[in-house]
Amino acid sequence: MVSEWDVPVNTAENADGFETGPSHPRTHRPPTLVALVVILALETVVLASATVYFVLELLTSKPASVGSALTITAIIALATIWLGFIVAGVLRGQAWTRAAVVVVQVLFAAVAIGSFQGPDPQVGLGVALLIPALVVLVLLFSKPVLAATAGRSDQNRML
Repeated sequence: MVSEWDVPVNTAENADGFETGPSHPRTHRPPTLVALVVILALETVVLASATVYFVLELLTSKPASVGSALTITAIIALATIWLGFIVAGVLRGQAWTRAAVVVVQVLFAAVAIGSFQGPDPQVGLGVALLIPALVVLVLLFSKPVLAATAGRSDQNRML
């Protein structure tokens, strides 16, 4: 008896007998997965824009602390790259992306909640971060997205 874990996904045929390889890519994606990818891609674009903004600010104005400004810019740039990899992984249906998406959305929610507080609250920024984070979390745990992101790469499979 062959279990689904014993059948390679990207070779001749899977457990159902259907060919799945480079010649027959899976093109059907549930609408909830497409919506998830679109929102994550938009978040990536926003982070990339923030990175560009911070780089331009570093070049055009004198920050109070150059070290802090460089560190924040580097963190935002790395987060942009990380989120780009996550989007690509979600498109490929890789299971590791679910945990990564949760981490990113929790971080966005934390920044959003912080934006509502303090002496100069930024309610618009908080709402702009919190609503997509909540929508992404709801989409992420929907049945179609869970099924579409159940794939595991060959490196993650247990022998």
